[in-house]
Amino acid sequence: MSEETIRLRIDLAYDGTDFAGWARQPDQLTVQGELEKSLAVLAGSADAVLTVGAGRTDAGVHARAQVAHVDFPASAWQQISSTAVEKLNALTPSSITIKDVSAATSGFDARFSAKWRRYRYYMCDDEATLDPLVRGWVLVWPKRLDVAKMHETAQLIIGERDMAVFCKKRPESSTVRDLRHAAVSRSLVEGLVVAEFVAQSFCHSMVRSMVGALLAVGDGRHDSEWLRQLLSEKERSSAVQVAPAHGLVLEEVGY
Repeated sequence: MSEETIRLRIDLAYDGTDFAGWARQPDQLTVQGELEKSLAVLAGSADAVLTVGAGRTDAGVHARAQVAHVDFPASAWQQISSTAVEKLNALTPSSITIKDVSAATSGFDARFSAKWRRYRYYMCDDEATLDPLVRGWVLVWPKRLDVAKMHETAQLIIGERDMAVFCKKRPESSTVRDLRHAAVSRSLVEGLVVAEFVAQSFCHSMVRSMVGALLAVGDGRHDSEWLRQLLSEKERSSAVQVAPAHGLVLEEVGY
C-alpha cells in the first residue's frame, strides 16, 4: 500500500472443518484468505491487504485464540475503528469469529513476538458419552485409554531437542523445538481426554504426531520405553501415526 498505514492486531477464532488451513492458497478456502478479502473491502483499496498469523494451523484444525496483524491504511482505520469487529464479522464466513481489532503496540508482530503457543487435542474413549454437538472437534477412540500412562510418557518429550521424529521437515527449517509443557488428563466431561502442549513454536504436524504416539501408549500397543527410543531418531518415523486434524485446537498465544 502506498499511503500511510497503521499496524492492527486481530484476535479471532474459527472452526477449521471446511478450511484448507490458515495459510492462503490459490483456489482453496483458507482462514487467512477469507480474512484478507474482508480486510480489503474495509480498506477500500484494490491493493492486496496481507496478514501475518501467529500459527499456521493445518487443514481441519481449529482455533479459539488465533492472532494476526495487518498493516492497514490509516485513513480507512480512522473511519471504521469503532465498528471494525462488527464489520469484519459481517464480511467473514460464520465459521470465523472476529473477537477484537485494535492498534498494535510498537514493534508487534503476530508471529515473531509470540513467546509461546498452547494447543489442546481432544479425544473421547467412551463414544456413548460423547455429545454429538461436539463431534467436529473430538477424536473418538475405540479403546479405553490409560491416561495416567499417557501423561507419564508425555513428560519424556518435554525439553529442547530435535523433534524430527514427530515433524514433517520443510526445506531450510530446523526441527529443534523446546517443548515447555505436556500433559494428558481426563476432563470433567465424562469420556473426554485432553492432551495439552506448550512451546514457543511447533514443527509441521508435530502436535498431532505427539498425540498419535501417546495414543499408541494409552491403548496398550506400545510402552513408554518405545517412545523414549523413538526420541533419539533424527528422521520422521513411520511408527508414529499422525492423529486426525479435527481434534486439535490452538487455544492461546502468549505475548
